[in-house]
Amino acid sequence: MDLFAKIERLKREKNAVILAHYYQDPDIQDVADFIGDSLELARAAQKSTADLILFAGVHFMAEGAKILNPTRKVVLPDLRAGCSLSDSCPPSRLREFKKNHPDHFVVSYINCSAEVKALSDVICTSSNAIRIVEQAPKDRPILFAPDRNLGRFVMEKTGRDMTLWPGSCIVHETFSERKIAELRVRHPGAKVIAHPECEENILKLADFIGSTSQLLKTVIESEDEIFIVATEAGILHQMKKKAPGKTLIPAPPNQNCACNECPFMKLNTLEKLAQALENEGPAIDVPEAIRIPAAEALQRMLDWSNK
Repeated sequence: MDLFAKIERLKREKNAVILAHYYQDPDIQDVADFIGDSLELARAAQKSTADLILFAGVHFMAEGAKILNPTRKVVLPDLRAGCSLSDSCPPSRLREFKKNHPDHFVVSYINCSAEVKALSDVICTSSNAIRIVEQAPKDRPILFAPDRNLGRFVMEKTGRDMTLWPGSCIVHETFSERKIAELRVRHPGAKVIAHPECEENILKLADFIGSTSQLLKTVIESEDEIFIVATEAGILHQMKKKAPGKTLIPAPPNQNCACNECPFMKLNTLEKLAQALENEGPAIDVPEAIRIPAAEALQRMLDWSNK
């Protein structure tokens, strides 16, 4: 049976919804009911009325959906779909930091485990990080975890001095400053747009810096015709669909490899999506002792984002 037809049938039978991140393969984006960045997907998960939520993304995203929807079954096509950034902040180390720095207000980027969310005061995404930090208590020092590049960018924009956790994303630290400069020479007038998880030298080259959804909006709405895109290459599928007349060039990595693609995101396939719907697994579970404080930190983010 055609996989697209099978997935549609199973969605109806299971009363299921598929949430997919922009970094998923094009076929997965095309079968999804909702495509978005981390903030948009968190909101979509919270609003869902489906009995079964299939999260086409990575582990921390599926955990987030379960945290916000404890009574619904949440499944992830491949449990090996982790995140290098999330792995860079083990809960035990953050717990030790908090013990030694009880005065710190912890702002954690959504790319972290449920346990880290539970240890945080508030969560943020790349699209709302500036707004969240601006609302953090002015009389308390801030720990920003786990992405040091996003944290540095937010510090510059807000003027808040923060302790930065030394974490990073393997994809967003792979882009080549030299190769981007060469592309600009070959494509006069090209605009460089970059995700704030990129290293500082790449952000200094950028004409626009923003979250995945903000990069997409910029390509759609801008009068410019050529864009060098410094983020995971999966977003180019939506950019091509919604701005078909524009030239889109993925920012090249330092090495001659596909390092600008997230290997964890790409573990999900259409076959695995169909199996996950059929078997209603692998299911994501978050113990209540972790889920409740994590939900409070996530809800605080959603509330502050609407202010």
